[in-house]
Amino acid sequence: MVSFVEEVASAMGMSVEVACTPIDDGTRITVDGEAGELLLRRKAVGLDALQHVVNAVFRGEHTRGHIVVDCLDYRKGKDEELRQTAVLLADRARTTGETQELGPLNPYARRIVHLAIADDPGVASESVGDAFLKTVLISASRS
Repeated sequence: MVSFVEEVASAMGMSVEVACTPIDDGTRITVDGEAGELLLRRKAVGLDALQHVVNAVFRGEHTRGHIVVDCLDYRKGKDEELRQTAVLLADRARTTGETQELGPLNPYARRIVHLAIADDPGVASESVGDAFLKTVLISASRS
């Protein structure tokens, strides 16, 4: 995976350092170096595209678990922010009884939201929509 990401970056004219480390539920690929900022422009659409390509190439027989591609720790910070937002909306759904919406989100971000509130028996989440970007609905569970 490291050499593949290095080759893609090189083809884009970027000189970056790539590392691969195991995480609890899969593999984390980190891209570092000043040129990596190119991936973070326009709300990190380049990083999202690289994530999509890496998943398309390596998902299945090549790896176990999920693959997370990060650049300059951008995704790490955004993931934590998304988790906090999901927990806040879960609390609001439980308190008010009103369904809360978050999105539209790509599959990676939706997974972060669902996992952030999965252990909370007082709320439930579901993705709605029929496109790549979907909205996550967080509602109070009916006991």
